[in-house]
Amino acid sequence: MSLLGGIRPPIAVLSVLLLALAGVTALTLGRAGQEAVPKAVKLSQQHFAEDGAIALRASIDESVTDLTRNAELFSAGEPVPPDAVLDKIGSVYQKWRGTAVVEISSGKLLAARGENLPLTAVDRGKLADEDGLAPRMVRLENGETRLLAFALLTWEGKPQQLLVASSSLRFPGISLGKFRSIAVVGQDGHILSDDGIADPLQEDGDGRRERIKQADKQLKAFATSAAKKSRTHPIMSKEPGSGGFLGVSGHLTGDRYLGERYVAGYAGLAGPEAGKATDATRLGLTVVAMVPVAEDPTATTSSAFGLLAAAALLLIGGVTVFLLLRTVQRPLIQLFLEGRRLSRGDLDRPVSVPRSGEAARIGAALERLRRQLLGAPADKQPGSARRGRFGARTLIAVCAVLLLAWSAPLMLMLNRAGDTVVVPQQMVNDQRERTDTLTDRVRRALNEGHADLTSVASLIGDRTEASEMSKVLESTMHQHTRYQSLYVLDAKGKVLAKAGDDPRSPSGKGPSDKAVRVLDEGGKEPVIIGTAEMSGRQGAAVVGEFRIEFLNALLKRPGLGQVRVVDAKRKVIGANYGYQEFESLPSGRLDALAEGTAQKVGVSTRPSGVLYRDGDEIQIAAAAPFAGGGAASSLNWTVVSWQPASGLAIPEYTLQNRTVLAGLLGITAAAACLGWLHIVVVRPLRHLADRAEALAEGDRRTVLYPTHHDEVGAVTRSLELIRQQLPTGTQRKRDGATAGLAGRN
Repeated sequence: MSLLGGIRPPIAVLSVLLLALAGVTALTLGRAGQEAVPKAVKLSQQHFAEDGAIALRASIDESVTDLTRNAELFSAGEPVPPDAVLDKIGSVYQKWRGTAVVEISSGKLLAARGENLPLTAVDRGKLADEDGLAPRMVRLENGETRLLAFALLTWEGKPQQLLVASSSLRFPGISLGKFRSIAVVGQDGHILSDDGIADPLQEDGDGRRERIKQADKQLKAFATSAAKKSRTHPIMSKEPGSGGFLGVSGHLTGDRYLGERYVAGYAGLAGPEAGKATDATRLGLTVVAMVPVAEDPTATTSSAFGLLAAAALLLIGGVTVFLLLRTVQRPLIQLFLEGRRLSRGDLDRPVSVPRSGEAARIGAALERLRRQLLGAPADKQPGSARRGRFGARTLIAVCAVLLLAWSAPLMLMLNRAGDTVVVPQQMVNDQRERTDTLTDRVRRALNEGHADLTSVASLIGDRTEASEMSKVLESTMHQHTRYQSLYVLDAKGKVLAKAGDDPRSPSGKGPSDKAVRVLDEGGKEPVIIGTAEMSGRQGAAVVGEFRIEFLNALLKRPGLGQVRVVDAKRKVIGANYGYQEFESLPSGRLDALAEGTAQKVGVSTRPSGVLYRDGDEIQIAAAAPFAGGGAASSLNWTVVSWQPASGLAIPEYTLQNRTVLAGLLGITAAAACLGWLHIVVVRPLRHLADRAEALAEGDRRTVLYPTHHDEVGAVTRSLELIRQQLPTGTQRKRDGATAGLAGRN
């Protein structure tokens, strides 16, 4: 018999699949009740930590790149006094807490700005090593941690100098809300910097102080666990196909305190591309974001529905398998035995004919053939099966209806979430805070781009040749991928030097007086242009055109849904997914949300988050306008994000999704096994019934070939052997004539 053919494998596989599905249904649907802290809240904290890790990594890498690039630009020109170097850097960038220039050979401090730097921690003898200029962390006497970045100032005929800048490991523009805390953790699990937890000594009331101490204790415990987990390989730390953040990330659940449960997310610093390390990622830092979440005391987990559904499946599956065994498998095996008996010449006993269906037709044909082998004529015999009887194909349809009766209600009716789904308020808060953080990230990225243009403009003098300008522009484009083109315009709009693509600003017009602006030429995408005026060149300026892909890449954040950047008229500038330039937001309520959020509350604007309910459709939305200084603040942009609540791991939706999945698995198992049975057994059996009846009615010429090496094929072989034993019409005539002559004699 074939391993994959025959009557037994499909029924056996169906039995195993239904038993497995019953077990899965009992376990998964029983555990899909409400949880004290929904998984959606835990995943949201993980995404929050990922946002912090992305922002910190970008900030560190940007600082190192800016320092290195400025040192290279200074080294390419005439020697500049150390004080002038620090003054120019400080006037363009306000990101460093302290800067200094040190003569490498003697160790003499030539100039310094800002806080005192721990220069004694720098080993000047190792600066020439492969990673000698890599940024490093040092701990100050007061316990704070500083990140030191280095660059070389090299002029011919002068001693080489070391440019040093220090910065704190603080998060740029992370919106924490009221109760969240965030920390940077080193490889050893110690907290290097934190934000969001107040000093207990500055608080009034023992209860408040005790809460702060408990939060600080829990954050330290989370930091230790996160540091260990962050050492896992990114591929091994995530579920297959999860995608999203490129580094190691996850979520942790802590202790319960006064009806609240501490939940944290962690994320290690990861590069912008898979497998690509940066100066920041080599530091081995981990970001931990923690928030207390109120537990739902009414939340209960019931396994009753899962058990009932599993019991119903076992009952229906048992009936289905019983019908298949009783009305298909057993009669077919009986036919196999009877056919083999007749083909071997055992004709004494009548054939045991099954009760109905194709098996009954074949059994009746075998009985007629037995009689013909004993000498009966090949005409129709009484008791032959009628074609209108209950057949195997009808039985397969009945079994499919039985299994569909279990699967269809699960897919279409049971455990529907409806419009009463409880969406945790923490999800709305997280959507708002993450959108605000993303808004600040976009604003800072544009400000950084304009600062680069200002730095380049400050280094190009009135005597700089066009070839030298092009070298500076090429170097800047190579170090920063945010630009699509860089060029220098004179007061009349003439391009003096350029790098990258051709300028798309209006030809013949001088530089704009706006630091950052958006140009719409009716093309496929908006053109974002930054302008930095040059001193000593009578209205000339350095102009940079930002790549729209650079802006859209900043908006790609897992767990935020759809994200759009809109201008003051609420027209779309950029998005994390496909969009059309300057199109409107997809709904009026999102447009109203963006318009209302852009209005000032007090002295500034504030982000907002909303939960929309429209029947069974529930949507979380948030908007955050540009707030803060810098060149990009004049754009008056707003970032809007929204996502359906049905896509979140909320208990009601989880139960609904698992219920639908159970129904789909049931239909899949039924379709696969019953379809397999129909193709391998039922169709060949129906064809065999026709051939068996034709053989019993006198068709001796048609050869019967078995299609498969299974029970049906065995019965076919038996019929072929019987056909070969039956006398043909010519033989019967010859035998009849011989018998007549013998009678006359």
